[in-house]
Amino acid sequence: QVHLAESGGGLVQAGGSLRLSCVASGISVRVNAMGWYRQAPGKQRESVATISRLGTTNYADSVKGRFTFFRDNGKNTVYLQMNKLKPDDTAVYYCNAGGWTSDYWGQGTQVTVSS
Repeated sequence: QVHLAESGGGLVQAGGSLRLSCVASGISVRVNAMGWYRQAPGKQRESVATISRLGTTNYADSVKGRFTFFRDNGKNTVYLQMNKLKPDDTAVYYCNAGGWTSDYWGQGTQVTVSS
């Protein structure tokens, strides 16, 4: 059974940093496509950063240069390092395995950036 557990969200001032973690069980982060998505109130869920099965990383234009997506295969965990946070980054952040259409999503972690 696949389980994704996010942590690391919280309240931070604009310009600050947070690191989100997603511990995976029942699926390998090393050989599967993984991703971070977010959903702000009243908006659709959007892709923030993804890594393909071949290891290619892609970022939303809005986070390029500020966010870094990386994984620790030994811990079967993926991370999203978020720097220079902006109020527009406020959302619930979700970890995903297998791509947008998969059934494998974490429960989400709230990130709130105050101005």
